[in-house]
Amino acid sequence: MDKEDAIKELSEIAKLLELDRIKEVLKNYRCEFDSWISETWIRNEGLVEKAINQLNEKGYLYEKEDALWFKTSELGDDKDRVLRKSNGLYTYLAPDIANHIYKFERGYDVLVDIWGADHHGYIPRMKAALKALDYNPDNLIVDLNQIVRMMDNGQEVKMSKRLGNALSLQDLIDDIGVDAARYFFLSKALDTHMDFDLGLARSKSNDNPIYYIQYAYARICSVLNNIKEYDEVNDFSLLNSEKEIDLLKHIASFNEIIEDAAITRAPNKICNYVYKLANYFHSFYGAHKIIDEDNKDLTNQRIALIKACAITIKNALDLLGIEAPEHM
Repeated sequence: MDKEDAIKELSEIAKLLELDRIKEVLKNYRCEFDSWISETWIRNEGLVEKAINQLNEKGYLYEKEDALWFKTSELGDDKDRVLRKSNGLYTYLAPDIANHIYKFERGYDVLVDIWGADHHGYIPRMKAALKALDYNPDNLIVDLNQIVRMMDNGQEVKMSKRLGNALSLQDLIDDIGVDAARYFFLSKALDTHMDFDLGLARSKSNDNPIYYIQYAYARICSVLNNIKEYDEVNDFSLLNSEKEIDLLKHIASFNEIIEDAAITRAPNKICNYVYKLANYFHSFYGAHKIIDEDNKDLTNQRIALIKACAITIKNALDLLGIEAPEHM
């Protein structure tokens, strides 16, 4: 085969192999996407030229110094932006505009993008493009993700893609497990800097928050598995100690927390909730006996309480994509 043709064909094969590898890692991380669209496809479908033609028809483009400029300064940006450079190549902005238009054309009302914090200045120009083409720019929501610093036993894990010593997601999964990886990433708000403590994530102790939560669930399962008989109850008036009331109130607030986390796109609120729930359970468990041979009614009510606690822990972990093991 001709060398140029061979390089082109091998490049396509390599891209597909790499994409398959990425999909496999994401599947291992319990994060699967319904739709994959490449920039190459967007270009090949003529969507970039279509977007540029639409902007031109609206009167928002002009040429200067052999480049094609977009009048974003008229639409809320701090200056105009280049769409096509003097060498004829498009800037990143051109296919990005085409991609967002395509999403709206497919019938989606609201778009949520997750970008790195260093792309903050990119938001006004993308909203300017949507506004120019008569889309509501408020229907594009951009959540900015801050830097994560990996720590191990108090020392920063230095990483560099250029030097080839970056820590991959699969490396992290192999090291600390999927549950710990998911919990630690989800436990912080996107817009806050994060120190990811690998040593803590590996530890099998109550200092590790995900271990602490899963241990609470496993402990309840162990108790329930050892109970041979109990009666279902509808009266919970005997659950009146401070620790029982704390646990009851926190379980009762679950729906409210989930609604708030969904509206604000903040799964860290679920992490905070379920950690506190585990804390309330461990505190209750340390202070009270579940089985009281001299008080059958209280026993039944406490069994119902810990069952409700277990169901709520499992529901919270399910929403986070984390396992709820019955044995540890």
